[in-house]
Formats: sequence, C-alpha cells, structure tokens
Amino acid sequence: MFEQAFKNIDDILHKDAGCGSELDYVEQTSWILFLKYLEDLEKERKIKADLSGLFYKEIIEKQYQWEFWAAPKSKDGKIDHHKALSGDDLKDFVDHKLFPYLKKFKTSAESPNTIEYKIGEIFNELKNKVQSGYNLREIINIIDGLRFRSKDEKHEMSHLYEDKIKNMGNAGRNGGEYYTPRPLIKTIVKVVAPSIGNKIYDGAAGSAGFLVEAFEYLKTSKNLTTKDAETLQKNTFYGKEKKSLAYIIGTMNMILHGIEAPNIVHTNTLSENLEDIQEKDRYNIILANPPFGGKERAEVQQNFPIKTGETAFLFLQHFIKILKAGGRAGVVIKNTFLSNTDNASVSLRKMLIESCNLHTVLDLPGGTFTGAGVKTIVLFFEKGAPARKIWYYQLNLDRNLGKTNPLNENDLADFIKLQKTKEDSENSWTINIKDIDKETCDLSVKNPHKKDETILREPQEILNEIEMLDKQAAEALKTIRKII
Repeated sequence: MFEQAFKNIDDILHKDAGCGSELDYVEQTSWILFLKYLEDLEKERKIKADLSGLFYKEIIEKQYQWEFWAAPKSKDGKIDHHKALSGDDLKDFVDHKLFPYLKKFKTSAESPNTIEYKIGEIFNELKNKVQSGYNLREIINIIDGLRFRSKDEKHEMSHLYEDKIKNMGNAGRNGGEYYTPRPLIKTIVKVVAPSIGNKIYDGAAGSAGFLVEAFEYLKTSKNLTTKDAETLQKNTFYGKEKKSLAYIIGTMNMILHGIEAPNIVHTNTLSENLEDIQEKDRYNIILANPPFGGKERAEVQQNFPIKTGETAFLFLQHFIKILKAGGRAGVVIKNTFLSNTDNASVSLRKMLIESCNLHTVLDLPGGTFTGAGVKTIVLFFEKGAPARKIWYYQLNLDRNLGKTNPLNENDLADFIKLQKTKEDSENSWTINIKDIDKETCDLSVKNPHKKDETILREPQEILNEIEMLDKQAAEALKTIRKII
C-alpha cells in the first residue's frame, strides 16, 4: 500500500514544474505526509482522552485540520469533491493561509520540546513547491488513503520513508550527505551499546539515522516500563543539523519512527565556541558521521583550539569536548585522518589519544558510501583516560561495493563478534600506543597479516582532491590579481 502510494506521488511530482529532483520529491512528500500524520495523531489522542473521561484540546484549529481543507468526506466516507479545494483555490489556500498559520506555532508553543514547536519549525523551513493545484490535489488524495494507526502501519511507513531517503542519497550530488548505510549505523550502535538513561547525541544529524537506529536498539533492549518509554521520548535523543532539508527530513524520520517531538535543533553546530560548553551540555553517547571535505570560514575556526578548514576535524574536536567523562562514541571519518602529516591532523590525533581511550578502528572498503568516492574509518573511543592499545579491524570483502551491491549487516558480523574480545585474526590486529611515532602520531591502517600491502586511493577520492586543489589555486590567483 505505502510503496505504491510513494511511487504514484513521485510520478505526479516528476511532471510538476516546481519539483526537479529526488530531493524535492522527498521534501514535498514530507510536509503533506506530516499533516496527515498529525490528523491521525490527533484522533488517537482524542480517543485516549475520551476513554479516560478527559477533554482533549486539538492542536490544529478546525479550518486548518486535514479533514476540513484536504479531505472533507461525504456520507459514504469518500472525499467530497464539491467541498475539497483543487486547482488555484487549493494552491492559494496552502500558500497564503495554511503555511502562514502553521509557521506561527514556533512562537506560540510552550517550549521547543513539544510537537507544536516542531510544527512551527518545520513550516518555517520549507515552502510548497508544487506549482499545480491539480497535482497537489492528486497527491493529497493518495496520502489521505494512508493510515498511521497501528504499530505495523507505522513500522511499514517508517521503513519506506528510510527507503526514500536512501534513494535521495543515491541520486548523487548533495543528496548523499544525508544518508549513512543502515547496516553500518546498526553496527556502530551495537558496538557503542547505549542504555536507557543515556543522553545520545549527533551534532551532524542529517536524516537522523543514528538517532533512529539507537531508538530502535533501545526499544528492544528490555521490557520498557512507562518511565523508560517517557525517558526515550523526552530525555534521550538530541541532534543538531545545519541544512534546512536535512533538518526537516531528520525530524520527520524520527516522528515517523515514533518520537513525537524530536530534540533536533536547526543550527550550525560548529558556530558554538568550545569554551562555552559546560558539564550540563554534555552527553553520554555520541553517534555521528560528520560531513567531510567542507571548508569552514576563518571565524568558525576561531571556536576551536586546533584551527583547520576541514569540517570533519572541527566536528571531532566538538565531539571530544561535548562527551561526558566515561562517555562513549562511534564516529565516521575519512581514513586519511590517521596518516595526514599537516599540523592540524597531527595535533588532532594527539588530542584524541591523550584525552580519550581510542580502543577500536574499523577500516571500511571503498564504495561503502555510494557516490562519496572516499575511504572511511570508524573511530570508537571513551573519554577520560588516554589510549593504550588500539584494536584495528580491516573489512575485506570478496566483492566491490556500490549502488547495486551495498554493504549489508552480514558483512559486519565478524567485526562485531571479534570486537567484543579484541581478537587477532587475518583482518584484525592490535597496536600499542607506546610504539607509535611520538612526533607524527601516525595511526595508519597497516595490516601486519598482509605482506607488501599497497594502499591505493579510490579514483573518485583523487578526482575530488584535484577539484579542491583547482578551487584553491583559482582563489589564490584572484588574491594575487587584487594585490597586483
């Protein structure tokens, strides 16, 4: 039901002049889906209140409720096309009445930790891009047929929404930064092993995949008490996201997975000065895949003790600082972090191993991130004691990873098994921190079980670096011309 509905909606958006990419399809489907979800949530809450003999005050005023403007019904339960808006009337209502009304919730909500605030925040971040009111009517009719009542319905819906995010990532360009392969996220969550009562944080939340998977992990970790369920809803998951579309998708993703008012803030995490972080701001668990390859401005770099334009390196400093003593982290980063000889890389490696117990490095094969073109590693560390030994695991597969042959959970089963005891194997080994070069602090992946191993860079990684160097050269030339 849901799968065919999504396909039909994409077909309609594809022919609409206002939507030109997979990113637009996800964004526009999201806000309409969200309003239908709200309709079902309100009905669910009202039934619970009635059964308890309580009065339920609806969040949305009557004229802006789904069943009033989007899907008024006739006696037979079907959409009443005499009352339902369409064409220019529908587009005018959505653009000039509905969106302005929903935006106001951000200022009128009691606190940011309410669904009312999330409604206001979401509708302040986007606009209706569907240019044809007739196309919009078709989409609304399809979405009105979807239900979010039962546990199975919600599960199917959240699963398919994840698929849409994945497809958006596969569409290339800046879509890929929103999607980390779910088998990898699940593996990182299992290794870091959060527990109920931990505060879990992702400062580069994207589509909130890490927070969603941590929620799924904790939901099944034990039989939840009412207090446990409330803790998971309100005091467990925290995120920050800079980009508007990613913020909307991440918030929607968490809501569809069952967290009513996600604690995701739309902000640039790196604009926060590390010196301002206090104990009350810290977290027990950090799970993240920060963006890499970015170039942060000089004023942003001033917030960090180690100055660098590399976005991922700034995030890593942020994560180390904001992690509680005894806290645990699993962070994805480029594999060149382990061996780069520039001052920032060397200083950051020293900071990491001196302030945290970096106990595990997972070396991932090229192609793990579809379209990213870079090799990555995962750093697992605990804050509070320096590193003494690092256990490495090199994921060697008998196939090339790619869009049609992605990473799966079975690929990582051996890593999870061996990681518990840090066993030596053909693909794993341990180094002693006292044996590394004190000057360079080189932590490169060098599998001692593979003789004369040549580490080759991925072609796309080389091309990306050439492109970056070309841009830097062009900027340098501009500066020289201005001086001359």
